[in-house]
Amino acid sequence: MRIFCSLLFCLLFSLVTFAQKNVLVFHETKGYRHASIETGIQAIQQLGNEMDFKTTVSNDSRFFLENDLAQIDLIIFLSTTGDIFDKEEELVFENYIEKGGNFFGIHAAADTEYDWPFYGRLVGAYFESHPEIQPAEIEVVMPEHFTVEHLPETWKRTDEWYNYKNIRPDLHVLLKLNEESYKGGKNGEDHPIAWYQDLIGGGKAIYTGGGHTAESYSEPNFREHVKRCIDFALFQ
Repeated sequence: MRIFCSLLFCLLFSLVTFAQKNVLVFHETKGYRHASIETGIQAIQQLGNEMDFKTTVSNDSRFFLENDLAQIDLIIFLSTTGDIFDKEEELVFENYIEKGGNFFGIHAAADTEYDWPFYGRLVGAYFESHPEIQPAEIEVVMPEHFTVEHLPETWKRTDEWYNYKNIRPDLHVLLKLNEESYKGGKNGEDHPIAWYQDLIGGGKAIYTGGGHTAESYSEPNFREHVKRCIDFALFQ
């Protein structure tokens, strides 16, 4: 009997330990819609195959009312824009985060829900403006952090570089832009472009400002950065 109980415990423990994670890629837009969204979805689905997580894709905020978010381990806002949620949907999402849910915002996730203070705190900053697409130098602020440790000290790449407003002062900044390396930067010497927060509910909120261009998702370093952000939220 003891042997049977031990085997049963080991089986149940392994099921809990190795249960497949569930990731929601949410991409509803009420403003500008990025042409790169479909490429981003495909890239995340491919990462799901590599990392063994299940990917669900939705562009309808009613998903948050019609499904049990407790079954979702990470919600990715992939270049969402505009005022997406009604009050009921906002409350459901807030409850998800407060109970330990994880959030990963990519690019225009910062151009979303300007009149919802909870979301402003979660995403960490709001989009203010951007210059034309151009190359820039990115400085790694936390070189030992898992999400950026694969990057060179100075990372040169081309994208649409956001200027931000309402930047939370307590962000853990992972990457910042060198405004001397491109034209149109407005945030000064400490211009964040990727960051994370540890949430009171026990989850994580991560944001990266790259990903405007479809080409971003085939760049090895950017793709690895996205992969590591997902890994950080799900497994660390």
